Amino acid sequence: MTTKAKSTAAVTDAKSEGKTVTVTLFKSINGTRESHRATVRGLGLRRMNSVSTLEDTPSVRGMINKVSYLVKVV
Repeated sequence: MTTKAKSTAAVTDAKSEGKTVTVTLFKSINGTRESHRATVRGLGLRRMNSVSTLEDTPSVRGMINKVSYLVKVV
């Protein structure tokens, strides 16, 4: 197996094992701190009710924790 095939297989395995987290922006970012707005954008959320599926890593968990009052995690 080539390196590219191995990396593709690893990504597929990670997704099949449930190593992803789905985040929904349920509250507006109006009136929030600029750093919290940047964090929401970093999570890939643009407007209310937008959904983003991300890898479940410590850095993503930290971002979610920072703006937990704005997002719902599925």
